[in-house]
Amino acid sequence: MGGLGLGGPAPRDLLVLLAVLFVTFALQFLAPALVAPLRLGSDAWRSLWLWQLATYPAAGFGAPSLWFLLELLMVFWFGRDVYYQLGRRRFWRLLAGGALAAGAAAVAVDAARALLAGSEQSFLFPLMQGQRMVLAVLVAAFATLNRDATIYLFFVLPVAARWFLWLELLIAFIGFLQMPVPGAPRDLPGLLGIVTAVGLTWWTLSRRGARPGLRESRLRVERWFLERRLDRQRRKRRLRVVREEPGEVRKGPWVH
Repeated sequence: MGGLGLGGPAPRDLLVLLAVLFVTFALQFLAPALVAPLRLGSDAWRSLWLWQLATYPAAGFGAPSLWFLLELLMVFWFGRDVYYQLGRRRFWRLLAGGALAAGAAAVAVDAARALLAGSEQSFLFPLMQGQRMVLAVLVAAFATLNRDATIYLFFVLPVAARWFLWLELLIAFIGFLQMPVPGAPRDLPGLLGIVTAVGLTWWTLSRRGARPGLRESRLRVERWFLERRLDRQRRKRRLRVVREEPGEVRKGPWVH
């Protein structure tokens, strides 16, 4: 699939994340009381269950169908590439930052809507629960880091990776238009949460990509100091530094 390689080792961190999503997904049917407090909803601000801002991305969500397994497969595909491109620390920092900002935005929108409408009911935000938020951040990260890569949508249609930023926003909007559970409002907080996660991910990686990385900057500084040191040694010892082109073999006077 274009830039998504199907081979190579799987990062252990990513496998752990997939396992947690699958276990919590199964527990919502076997022991729902254990998983319900982990999901993000109106209780985050009504009851001050603020831990939901950190736990909701790890609580697998959805109906028991093959679609959930497909979502996990996409998390694996995109997550592996993003993990190896960013490294462990930046991978988790990006995922946690995007999910936290998206959760805060969704809670703020829900609180404002409830205050304006005078509603006292509590609702979940299904569009951004569990693996859906994880996938939104990872797809946005892959599309930003590999904007010119080609991905074959449905294994047939070639699409530039950068267009996946708009594609996932379109999918979220279509989910927003679907008829909600009777008596429940449309998931506006979830939609704006997805938009926040995608936008923040794009902005973070675009801003960092426009500047040289820390490692490259450190190597340039070290090279500059090394060259200055060699120049001082050359002037002290009156040595002549011979610069050779890469691959050039310099012959000594004894070679004919």
